[in-house]
Amino acid sequence: MNVTFKHTIEPNINTRNNNNNQNEINRMKTKLLVTVSTSILLASSLWLNATEKAAAPASDKQAKQGSPEFERMKTLVGTWTGKTDMGEGPIDITLQYRLLAGGSVLEERCFAGTPKEMVTMYYDQNGKLAMTHYCVFGNRPGMLLKASDSQSIKLDFDATCGIDPKKESHMHALTITFDDADTITTSCKAIMDGKEMPEHPTTLKRVKS
Repeated sequence: MNVTFKHTIEPNINTRNNNNNQNEINRMKTKLLVTVSTSILLASSLWLNATEKAAAPASDKQAKQGSPEFERMKTLVGTWTGKTDMGEGPIDITLQYRLLAGGSVLEERCFAGTPKEMVTMYYDQNGKLAMTHYCVFGNRPGMLLKASDSQSIKLDFDATCGIDPKKESHMHALTITFDDADTITTSCKAIMDGKEMPEHPTTLKRVKS
């Protein structure tokens, strides 16, 4: 009886030991799996956060500081209205300004939504204010900063823009006077068939919402 009892209990003890070992192994596997999963989630979260920051719109980042003249031009963002004379008597005019390309370009849109719509882009070139005018004449004259003071900015024809001023009608120069925070006066010099046309200053008021 003693021998039989001894042999019958040893397998039970071994079975319990094996079960305990297997349970311990399973617990270790579970802990390892949880640890690995947490690490993967943490790494994924960090990668996603970095990606979102890298892809953040330029407006969320601080815009690069431009020249004093370009920074002043940026204050025009919004809508301006007034009357102008393009050689056919006074007509209503609306100018719309908005910043593009992370604040590095100022777009001016004139006669928006009409066949006479024109766009002018202001930007810094080699650290100085410059502009390209997409004109109803079908060309795109460029202008460079000529002079500026506390009240005005003057731009003049850029000879490298590809227009022959003696043969092609175009906008040749522009002066913008900042009368006050909500009033500006613009004066454009046009060359028509090689001849300089009289300038017609236009006063514009900021449209307040």
